[in-house]
Amino acid sequence: MKNHLKGISILHACNFFKISRSGYYKHLCRVPSNLEIENEVLSDLLKEIYIEHKGRYGTRRIQFHLQCYHQLHVSRRRIGRILSQQGLYPRGVRRKYIKQTSYHRRPNIVNQDFKANCKSQIWFGDITYIPTQEGMIYCSVFIDCFTRKIVGYSVRSHMRETMVIESLEMAITKEKPKAGLIIHSDNGSQYTGHQFYEVLQHYHFIHSCSRKGNPYDNAMMESFYKSFKREVLPIKQYKSKSQAIVDSLEYLEIYYNKKRMHSSLGYLTPCQFESST
Repeated sequence: MKNHLKGISILHACNFFKISRSGYYKHLCRVPSNLEIENEVLSDLLKEIYIEHKGRYGTRRIQFHLQCYHQLHVSRRRIGRILSQQGLYPRGVRRKYIKQTSYHRRPNIVNQDFKANCKSQIWFGDITYIPTQEGMIYCSVFIDCFTRKIVGYSVRSHMRETMVIESLEMAITKEKPKAGLIIHSDNGSQYTGHQFYEVLQHYHFIHSCSRKGNPYDNAMMESFYKSFKREVLPIKQYKSKSQAIVDSLEYLEIYYNKKRMHSSLGYLTPCQFESST
């Protein structure tokens, strides 16, 4: 605040931000505590270790690394807290989900019955992440249960609700489904949010949700993303987001639907199966 005051008195600025002048001057004269200084130094060191091992080390191995190579004894809880403050999470770690309060509770209509009698009867949707050296990108996909065809997708550098809606709108534009279509997803905030609910209401679709913590309820999407990561992602991370996006779009738009044989379709591609029915 001090650096941006131009012709404005301290009194008026403090009143605007609803803080006391005494608190403002106390903050200016405040000296960081020893713990804060230690945490700042430790943050840089932990980030170096995290980058050196490409996110493979969790708190246990990082703790051992600090003891062996830096003669530092730091608790795992403190290491984990500092890493999370920097947005650094070991690869493969399942983060705790924040309980979301939804005004519209969705039942599990599909109930692990992955069969449909015709196209655009049931669509499955989910999100996955693609790591790159420039950061994460995220992919939202909807698949038709009958044809196993990717009907809609979106690849973005964020995983907000708008990304899911964009992929669903793409599917609706291409496939033009009728009212009564069942959309099945997990309980992620992108699917239980108010905007997504309004889109489903507008088109008169029915929302089905997996049970909490049960990936088998959305097994079709889990299987798809397993193949996607195995067949698209390199052994090492992408160097750039742009290259990851190009490869992902090529797989989603061209290869999967038109060239990749699907075992559950009698080794036809989704497009071949769709045209034969």
